[in-house]
Amino acid sequence: MNPTVKVIGSGVGGLATAIRLASMGMHVTVYEKNSFVGGKVHSRTFNGYRFDMGPSVFTEPHLIDELLELGKSRNTLTYSALPESGRYFFEDGTRLNVASGTEGTIKCLVEELGESYAGSKKYLKRIQKNYRALYPVFIETSLHRWKHLFTSKILRALWYLPNYGLLTTMNGFSKRYFQHEKTVQLLNRFATYNGSDPYQTPGLLSIIGHLELNVGSFFPVGGMVSISRNLEETARSLGVEFVVDSEVQSIETENGRVKGVQVNGVFERADIVVSNADVHQTYERLLPHIERPKKILGQEMSSSAVVFYWGIEREFSELGVHNVFFSKDYKAEFQAIFKDKTLFDDPTVYIHISCKVEPSDAPSGCENWFVMVNAPVDIGQDWSNLVQELRKKVLRKLSQMLHQDIEALIRTEHINDPITLQQTYNGKGGSIYGNSSNSSMAAFYRHPNFATKVKGLYFAGVTVHPGGGIPLALNGAKIVGRLIKEDYQQAVP
Repeated sequence: MNPTVKVIGSGVGGLATAIRLASMGMHVTVYEKNSFVGGKVHSRTFNGYRFDMGPSVFTEPHLIDELLELGKSRNTLTYSALPESGRYFFEDGTRLNVASGTEGTIKCLVEELGESYAGSKKYLKRIQKNYRALYPVFIETSLHRWKHLFTSKILRALWYLPNYGLLTTMNGFSKRYFQHEKTVQLLNRFATYNGSDPYQTPGLLSIIGHLELNVGSFFPVGGMVSISRNLEETARSLGVEFVVDSEVQSIETENGRVKGVQVNGVFERADIVVSNADVHQTYERLLPHIERPKKILGQEMSSSAVVFYWGIEREFSELGVHNVFFSKDYKAEFQAIFKDKTLFDDPTVYIHISCKVEPSDAPSGCENWFVMVNAPVDIGQDWSNLVQELRKKVLRKLSQMLHQDIEALIRTEHINDPITLQQTYNGKGGSIYGNSSNSSMAAFYRHPNFATKVKGLYFAGVTVHPGGGIPLALNGAKIVGRLIKEDYQQAVP
């Protein structure tokens, strides 16, 4: 008899895991606490302005294609390559439009910032080589099972070991190749993709920038929510059952093995449970009787965010799909977030505008602004006051840099902060990625994709190995599928 699987949470990692396990013939049910499927990758519309509520950068679309091909509906996700990876604004008036791809990135750095062609190419080639060497042994493989890790591919990864920047920070790694402070600041930004501080996170994680800078990003037709909708449809085509508005209260175990979950006050039997919930939430609320991995869960949390969803009654030709308005003092901003646990007076502001590609996302002549500022996790701060003060600072900054009164253009507004993020997605303290990577080996100390003390319990999503972001969550699901196939090989075709 094929195993019965209960998946907790319908984020991208949970959806991808459900598809992989259902395609093996398992009976899969996904429980979702919210009324919608998709976790952070969902959409809301306010007064005619549609917003993707969470992730806005789409890379490695082949990982989605791979999952959709497993379905019986044969649905496909349509997407297009964006001509530029981003637009960057500095308070001295410098503006950079970075075209997609290696040569486009180099052209901008050389012509706009005076960097050398050779140095720029050397950096981009280095992060590309590092990424390709690490991908098969760090990103799509479990670090916690010897037979996964020790293959011929590990030799190539070890060969490149001196080039990874393990003994320096992301900031220090960039400075090896570039002189201009604006170039380094632009590259440091990629630490925020897993909620970390570039002045602490190891140079190894400079590989995060490879996909955008060397390859480019994409945009799915219908917005980012199309990703979760297509994955849900694929899962349903394979027989996966979804139960929304249903928060799991506990994972039940017996003699060191999973036996099911309590959901809506009812026990549901399971041979396998996959938690796509925050790993801290899983241990603290769902497994209070199981000894926690204290070293892993005791690490510093990743950053959270404050997001303003603004319907703007005007179009800005100087803005693109992805826009970053930098702080004057980037290092002080990260100190405020991770050390002082507060919002910085001069924050870096990211604006995503999907209607640049999907005009129907905003009324004619208007734009839908997803305005995000990195924030500390909640430890009891006065978020009501902090967010209102931040709103004033963001509006002042954008108005000055765009030479326009932005507040006067706002026609609709919705706000998320660490409190609402925690309430909606159960991330501890509103953390987006679980643990940060603010130490030399933190990236290697993420929770494995299986429980060491409970047989039949597995983990997927951005708070466990291999890490945060849609591509890593999808690879995590692939790892879970492989682990379960190995552990239940007699029951899996």
